[in-house]
Amino acid sequence: MKLDSINSKILSCLQLNARLSNAEIGRQVGISSPAVSERIKKMEDLGIIEDYKAIVSPYEMGYQFKAIITLRAFMGKLKPFLEKVKTYDEVINCYRITGDENIVMEVVLKNQKHLESFIDQLITYGESKTQIVLSRVVKQKGVIPVK
Repeated sequence: MKLDSINSKILSCLQLNARLSNAEIGRQVGISSPAVSERIKKMEDLGIIEDYKAIVSPYEMGYQFKAIITLRAFMGKLKPFLEKVKTYDEVINCYRITGDENIVMEVVLKNQKHLESFIDQLITYGESKTQIVLSRVVKQKGVIPVK
């Protein structure tokens, strides 16, 4: 589906604040609330809009560290790891990548001991490298539609 300018504007509104009412979105993009609702439903059905969720502060939830961990899986360990990683509560994002490493994970951890324990769990699956996140430079931005 090629997005028209109105759908693009609706997506921009939702990516900035998914809690906006259809009436408010309609005012911002210049169409009626029912028309907004219909367009949103169609974009959901097509998979353009995947999900809605609250973003929670890891720090306020008791996590003192955020880290990026890469894993270079041992021979025969990648597939088992791809299943195991889904069970780790610490992992908030995980990507399978190209290059020397197979996996990049974004993890949240309570303290240094928690970090050590988590890394110890990875030893079975491969060689890991850990970088502690100091600060976020770019907050997750919305996706701009391709023209």
